Amino acid sequence: MATEGKVTGQSQEQFLLLAKAARGAALASLIHQVLEAPGIYVFGELLDMPAVRELADSEFSPVFRLLTIFAYGTYTDYLAEAANLPPLTEAQKNKLRHLSVVTLAAKIKVVVLFFPLSSPSAGIYLMLVTIIFPQCIPYSVLLEQLQLKNVRQLEDLVIEAVYADVLRGSLDQRNQRLEVDYSIGRDIRREELSTITHTLQEWCQGCEVVLSGIEEQVSRANQHKEQQLALKQQIESEVANLKKTIKVTTAAAAAATSQDPEQHLTELREPAPGTNQRQASKKTSKAKGLRGSAKIWSKSN
Repeated sequence: MATEGKVTGQSQEQFLLLAKAARGAALASLIHQVLEAPGIYVFGELLDMPAVRELADSEFSPVFRLLTIFAYGTYTDYLAEAANLPPLTEAQKNKLRHLSVVTLAAKIKVVVLFFPLSSPSAGIYLMLVTIIFPQCIPYSVLLEQLQLKNVRQLEDLVIEAVYADVLRGSLDQRNQRLEVDYSIGRDIRREELSTITHTLQEWCQGCEVVLSGIEEQVSRANQHKEQQLALKQQIESEVANLKKTIKVTTAAAAAATSQDPEQHLTELREPAPGTNQRQASKKTSKAKGLRGSAKIWSKSN
């Protein structure tokens, strides 16, 4: 595809260079070649050339009109004026039909959703989700607009357009429709620039709202981070103070008993050496006493 696009760009530039020097019938013949050349689907630069615009007021005005249909119109537009326009070759018909499918698929819906979510670390924030809804064009509409006889011709035309990188999508034979995920852009009329400008302004305003919301969430996250750092420092300071207090208290108690502080702490943790022996001897004496009483009881009996 990349190689094909490069070749198409080079051939289009060659046609533009030739059009600068061509006039009259030679220019009209060159336009027919451009309309038939594979891979060329935009004609705005050619239409803006002064020599091409002069054709509108000459005997070659039908050729100029045909060029404008390829730039902005559809196959049905050509059929409506076919009596006053030059006939199309099969390659030109297929190209104009490809462009007609692009026009039908131009209304791809893009929806941007914002979901409020909560996080222990960042508080409440927004999750951005972009959903692209493919444009579904019924086969019946395509057959009517493209003036094709059967579904087989339609599917062959769509497959050809996909291989030419004019559009991307899938043929839903079960539901008899074409699902378009992507299509190339067509030439824009000058009177459409104001609408495009308005749309872009609305998009910019939406971006500013989103950016403002993101900055607010970043500010909240930074504040939460600072609060957590301050709390961590406070806890670490309190732990250090407690350690110092315990150490000072232990040193004071050891000084009162004239002992080493570390030894004093060890004595507090461990029992005295004779304690376990006394407890063991007490348990032994109790056991002996019990056995002795048992012997006395048997003698009395």
